[in-house]
Amino acid sequence: MERKTDLLITIACDLIALILVWYTFYFIRFEVEWFGEVTAVEPAMLLLPSIVIAFFWVAIFMFFGLYKRLYMISRFDEIIRVGKITVIGTLLFFFILFTDDLNWNANNIIYARNYTILYWLLTFCFVSTGRIIIRTIQKSLVSRGFGLHKAIIVGVGETALSVHEDILRHKQSGLDVIGFVNQNGNHQSNQVKIDKDKILGKLKDINSIIRANNIQDIIVAMEPNDRMKLIKVMDKIDMPNIPVKIVPDFYQIISGLNQTNQIFGLPLIEVMPDPMPTWEKFVKRFMDIGLSLSILVISIPIMLIVAVLVRMTSPGPAVFRQERVGLNGRLFMMYKFRSMYINAEAATGPTWAKDNDPRITPVGWWLRKLRLDELPQLFNVLKGDMSLVGPRPERKYFVDQFKKEIPLYSRRLSVRPGITGWAQVKWKYDETFDDVREKTKYDLFYVENMSLKMDIKILINTLATMLSGEGK
Repeated sequence: MERKTDLLITIACDLIALILVWYTFYFIRFEVEWFGEVTAVEPAMLLLPSIVIAFFWVAIFMFFGLYKRLYMISRFDEIIRVGKITVIGTLLFFFILFTDDLNWNANNIIYARNYTILYWLLTFCFVSTGRIIIRTIQKSLVSRGFGLHKAIIVGVGETALSVHEDILRHKQSGLDVIGFVNQNGNHQSNQVKIDKDKILGKLKDINSIIRANNIQDIIVAMEPNDRMKLIKVMDKIDMPNIPVKIVPDFYQIISGLNQTNQIFGLPLIEVMPDPMPTWEKFVKRFMDIGLSLSILVISIPIMLIVAVLVRMTSPGPAVFRQERVGLNGRLFMMYKFRSMYINAEAATGPTWAKDNDPRITPVGWWLRKLRLDELPQLFNVLKGDMSLVGPRPERKYFVDQFKKEIPLYSRRLSVRPGITGWAQVKWKYDETFDDVREKTKYDLFYVENMSLKMDIKILINTLATMLSGEGK
């Protein structure tokens, strides 16, 4: 079953369950009258409210990540997730309903408590039941060979062979291994235990193999003496949306970049999972928009003054536009106040900034010092090209170079680039290739440890840098 199909079926099942919850709640309250005699309403009047409330719940489920990692999830784990999130959603729902009721007394409080408990039990039971039915049908289909995810195994030795045999024994894994990728490129090696006709190609061709075969999962199963090549393998897999899993033997050498778990019923470890929960991503985006609008409104006089100074002190436009590489390698046009002379790189081509850089104008030197040249990028944030916090976007010319020279550099592109970032508050402007290599360590640390707490810390540090004039 495709991930999108799995998602749509789950959402549809949840909507049906949630509409039924509202009608059942109505029946118990108004027909059975568990909570005393009340005036009933026409059942036909319940349809629209039930649909609105159902979509409210779907939004809550999305916000808290209940639609992530659905494929072949353990039914017990899913029930636990549903239980936790429905508690939060029910409390929020009844808080919204009862906040305008100022006539609080002992009886009202008891009724509200009973309504809340009943509604939560109904929601939990109906949604859980629907999801159990879906997962049971899914597992039944998978066991008969339907809806399998296409997978490849990186490795051609004893370990790869063993993993493949495990997958064949565990039909509930949901994986269909269509072939193997040779990480060494040597088909004559004694380590090769896989039939040649099952080897799809070499590691350098892995991205084209993934695209050509519509691969949905990758399993890295290399031999113990090839462990040091793991970083090289991970660097070659330039597919942010394709999950990568490894056998447990490799745990120590990638400590900090993995999440240990039972995946598909097999002892596999997911490498470099997304560390930020869905609800934090929503809040992060909301914070981006809110803060960007606030700063833009407050800084309008400053931006007007800066624009006039840039135009008066050197020929050329006040705002500089340049193509940068953004989320998942997508190109976008980034805005900055111009801090360099026009055609500053005409003779040299793309190059890094340096101390006493002759390309920088006198006004531009101060703009960089106070980080004011970055203010127009707030429009990029509002457009969704950038975030307030994230790895700095680079030009494609440099990105293509860095991908070849710096392991896991592409991992920076798995998150939205930012106006400021962990590397900016901990390191300096790039002046040499070694600076880029060092700064990439900070960027990767941020990518693997993203959180709202960390974003706030970076924003505070950036503000301190601006006020102190320590920028460059």
